Amino acid sequence: MKNKDTMNLRLNVFFFGTFLLFCTIIIRLAMLQFVEGPSLKDLETIRQVKNYPLEPVRGSIIDASGTRLAYSTSTQALYITLLKDYSSSDIGKKNRIEAEKLATEIVKVLNQYGRPTVDKLTIEDVMKSMDLDYKMQPGYAPRRIKANLTAREVAYFMEHKSKYPGIEVVEESGRQYNPDKVAVQTIGYLKEFQGTKEIKKYKELDAKNKTQKDPGLMYTEREKVGVDGLEMMFQEMLRGKNGYMRIPVNPRNMVDGVPTMISPEIGYNVRTTIHKDIQVAAQQAIVDQLQWLRTHPVSGKLHPSAQTGYAVALEVDTGNVVAMASIPDYDPNVWEHGSDDWSTVLNHYRNGTISPYSSGRSGNKLESLVLLGSTIKPLTVLIGLNEKLFGPNDYYNDQGAAFFGKDNSKVRNARGRAFGALNARKAIEHSSNAFMVDWIGEKLYTKYGSQSIEVWDKYMKDFGLGVLTQSGLPYEHVGTIEYKNIEQAGSYLAAMAYASFGQSGKYTTLQLAQYASTLANRGERIKPQLVSKIEDQNGQVIKEYKREVLNTVVFSEQYWEEVIAGMNTQGLRAFDDFKFDFARKTGTSEQDIYVDGQRKRLENGVFIAFAPREKPKLAVAVVIPEGGYGSQSAAPVARKIFDAYDEVYGLDGSPKLPESDR
Repeated sequence: MKNKDTMNLRLNVFFFGTFLLFCTIIIRLAMLQFVEGPSLKDLETIRQVKNYPLEPVRGSIIDASGTRLAYSTSTQALYITLLKDYSSSDIGKKNRIEAEKLATEIVKVLNQYGRPTVDKLTIEDVMKSMDLDYKMQPGYAPRRIKANLTAREVAYFMEHKSKYPGIEVVEESGRQYNPDKVAVQTIGYLKEFQGTKEIKKYKELDAKNKTQKDPGLMYTEREKVGVDGLEMMFQEMLRGKNGYMRIPVNPRNMVDGVPTMISPEIGYNVRTTIHKDIQVAAQQAIVDQLQWLRTHPVSGKLHPSAQTGYAVALEVDTGNVVAMASIPDYDPNVWEHGSDDWSTVLNHYRNGTISPYSSGRSGNKLESLVLLGSTIKPLTVLIGLNEKLFGPNDYYNDQGAAFFGKDNSKVRNARGRAFGALNARKAIEHSSNAFMVDWIGEKLYTKYGSQSIEVWDKYMKDFGLGVLTQSGLPYEHVGTIEYKNIEQAGSYLAAMAYASFGQSGKYTTLQLAQYASTLANRGERIKPQLVSKIEDQNGQVIKEYKREVLNTVVFSEQYWEEVIAGMNTQGLRAFDDFKFDFARKTGTSEQDIYVDGQRKRLENGVFIAFAPREKPKLAVAVVIPEGGYGSQSAAPVARKIFDAYDEVYGLDGSPKLPESDR
């Protein structure tokens, strides 16, 4: 009995102890929830850390000689961090009045010490940047008021920092471009990410931002990104990674503590194939030639509308683009520093060597894309030979004109000249329209009928005409194919006739250069390379770009010999003392446009060439819209490009300049 009482006592003590333990736990949980809970929640929130991204530092774009064409520089920006409550409460409204007074003071300082050529900020601009309603940024995020401060602005705010609560001068990265305006449309420019969402590339990046877990890869709205040229083409390589500040925040999402910073990673450097000396020579050659055409009679008249010019120089053996000139150009530094007259930029910021460009002078909306004219004739003859329409030793009796179709349509030679007996080689040299129409256009139609257009189109595209060059540059145009417009031509026969002498297709200058290099390479169409390699900041090569064959056209070696020998246009005064034997073809591309209901005929100068004729090194294409005959407008530009290349690299493999001067 005694043992039983002892057992009951122990059980009672155990249950009582368990009861006390649970009561203690319940009381402690209640205290945590109702007494200590709010303070613990605040502590938890205070300990939250938010990442605020810092803009990455872009790598440089460097030319073939080592000259920096685009590079990042250190700039100073004015930021403000919100330190007060700006809600709809009485305190918030009072603080807003103080914020407006602060904005007024900031505007006075910026207008007094800022650049006079840059648009002045208003109080409304500053208040918008402050974002007091947190519509654009969370409360803890610093707000940028103005970028690219002057030294005087920086000095003032640093000296009077105590007068402006929350104000900080922050070092940022700016973009600088070579002051010599080297291939500016090819290099491209930058624009804030928030204004690029219509571009597919950045629309996709914006969508990816929402799920991006690596803060170093997050794109910020104010970050500058490439929107044209190499800046856009190699955006990811150049960008690097942003840094970020780890910022402790309180329950109101405001800064509460000392931030720590993860530094940005600088991007890779892009080594372009463009050589500054050759590029500048090409640009200056176009500028000088345009001035000459406007002030000196050529073929008995001035050419006042010759305002634009385009040239591309492409290495035959590598595919490297050593020059790509689109004139007029502009100073790309205006994107960073602003301009008094944006019209001087907006009319010229596109690359006319790869895409349609018009100054609107003559109402011609595809001004930089001109008809091939006689530059098509080497390919036309190749097609005729390859299709067995005639042989290398067959002769055509050129009487100055060709007639075709039921209405006996007439195509004349330039100036109506009759050349008499012509074989394939001489037909190219004398640039006979009649030969092309009678022996290729009409005969190809007779052989294939309506399918002749498709046969012709296949040859054109094999030589890069009517397809992308694969350069990779943004906004590259495929050209305008008109020979497929049978209704416009009137018949399949007419379409073939006009196509045969270059009056049914408009192409870019880069396409013409690729076409010339395909002739030089005897059927190998190579990719135009604008970049030789990607390097990190220590010079370590990340990626190299080599010669790349896109397609190969196989013709008889005899046909190649005949055609290249025929590329021997005579009467080129610009090349009178040129020491290299070279293959060339001039063209005068005629276009009819309508201005105020009146038909006007334009004569565009076109020229393609490669040198030397044997073991060619460089192919060049030049287009001078409304410049008249290609021999007098475009050829002189090409000559200066060949000379510049010879100085730097040597057309015979022996450069004229010592390496230290290149």
